[in-house]
Amino acid sequence: MSEHMRWVTGSSVAYGLAHMNSQSAVAELMDRLDALSVSSLQGVIRLSVPYRVDSLMGWLEAQTVFPRGYWKARDAGAPEYATLGVVSAADSLEMLQADLAKLATLPGEQPDYFGGMAFDATSPGWAHFKNCCFILPRVELKRSQQGTLLTLNLRFDDRCGDHEIAEARAFLASLQQEQPLPPLRPHAYLRYDAPAQQAWSAWVSQVTHADQLCHTPKVVLSRETRLVIADDASKTPSPWALLGRWQAEAAACFQLGIQWNSETAFIGCPPERLYQREGTQLVTEALAGTTHRGADAQQDQYLAEALLADTKNSLENQCVYEDILARLEPLSHVVQTGEAHVLKLHSVQHIRRLIHAELHHTVTDQALLASLPPTPAVGGVPRALALAFIRQHERHQRGWYAGVFGRVSLASTELAVAIRCAHIGANEIRLYAGAGIVAGSQPDAEWRELDNKIADIMSLLNMG
Repeated sequence: MSEHMRWVTGSSVAYGLAHMNSQSAVAELMDRLDALSVSSLQGVIRLSVPYRVDSLMGWLEAQTVFPRGYWKARDAGAPEYATLGVVSAADSLEMLQADLAKLATLPGEQPDYFGGMAFDATSPGWAHFKNCCFILPRVELKRSQQGTLLTLNLRFDDRCGDHEIAEARAFLASLQQEQPLPPLRPHAYLRYDAPAQQAWSAWVSQVTHADQLCHTPKVVLSRETRLVIADDASKTPSPWALLGRWQAEAAACFQLGIQWNSETAFIGCPPERLYQREGTQLVTEALAGTTHRGADAQQDQYLAEALLADTKNSLENQCVYEDILARLEPLSHVVQTGEAHVLKLHSVQHIRRLIHAELHHTVTDQALLASLPPTPAVGGVPRALALAFIRQHERHQRGWYAGVFGRVSLASTELAVAIRCAHIGANEIRLYAGAGIVAGSQPDAEWRELDNKIADIMSLLNMG
C-alpha cells in the first residue's frame, strides 16, 4: 500500500488523502490495472483516485479524444461530471434499460450512463447526433462537496478481459493535464432566423384561430437563430469556454454539454427538469409561462405577480401541469402537487408547479421516457396534434433541442429538458428558443419572448 489511504466501496477502489495531479493519478490507476485478476472479473469495475483540478471545462478542453461530456444538476451542492470516451453505448431506450438490467445481475457497481434524446425521433436529426444515445464513459471526473474523483470504468461481461485492460491503459496514457480555457474572442456574425418574423406571425395567427384552438389548445413553436461567422478564417468559440462562461450566469439551471467530435457540440443551461428519480420517488414540474426580469427589485416583483395573474400564461402552465398529471397517473399511485410560484432566472421568470409521485415498483426509466417527453412545455396539447402542426410548419430540425439530457442509473436518474441551448458547428452557432402559443398569444410579444430566452448566450457572443 502506498502512502495514500485506500478505501473500498463495492468493487470501486479509491485512493487518497491528498488530491493527485494528472500524472500521479494516471500512474496510480495504471498500478491498479496491473493488480487486477482478469479471469475473475465480471460486470463493471470502477477504479477511482482523488484528483486535483480547478476547471472541469478546462480539463475537457485539453483532451484529445471524444466524446467529451459535461453534466451538472441545478440543485445547490449537486455534483458536476466531466466524461470522456465510451465503454458502452445504448442507442435506444430498450437497449439502455436492457443493459442496466443485465448489469444488475452481475457483480460490480451499477454505473451511471450519460446522454440524451432528440425532441422528435421520427424527424431527421442533426449530423453526428443519434436520436437517442446514452453512454457509459471510459473516464469520469466527478466533483462534489466531498472532493474530486477521477474514475476509470471497465467492463468484463461482454468482452475479452485482456483486451479491455489494454484499451483502458491506452486511454489513460492519452489523458492530458488541465489547461486554461481559451478566451471568448469577438467575432462578426451574420444572423438568420428561421422562421423570419413575418412567417412567425402567420404561424401564431394560425394556432390561435378558433378552428385550431378547438382541438389543439397549445402548440409550442420554435425558432432557430443561425449565427454564421462572417470571417472565413475564424472558427466558432470553444464549446467548453462558452459553457464555462455561460454557467456563471445560470446557477439556478442545469448545465450540460456533449462534443462528439472536433466539428460539432451541443451545450446548454436549461432551467426545466424533466424528472428526478430516487428509487421509486419521482419529482417533476410544470414550467411554462414567461416574462422578463425587472430593472430593480420592485419592478421584478411586480412582473412576477403580474405573470401569476396573467390569464394567457396561467393557461399555458395549466396545459403542461394537467398533461403531466395524466401521464403519471398509470405509472404512480401517490401524487402530491405544489402551488404555482415564480422561478427567477438571469433574464426571464417562469411559472412553475412541482409534482411529487411514488412510482409503481415495476416502472422503469424506459417507461417514463416513453411517456413524459416531449412535455407540453416544448410540444403542446394534445401531443399528437401539436407535433403534427410542428412537423408540418417548422423547416429547421430541432434535433436535441427540447429533447432530454442527463444521467441515468438503476438507482437514480436526473434529466433536464434540453432548452436554452446552442448547437455549435465548425463556423456557425445555432440557438433555439420556443414559445407556447395558446388563446391570447400575440405574435410580436411571443417573438420578443424568443429573444429574451437567448439573451444570455447572445450577450456572451457580444451580440446582446
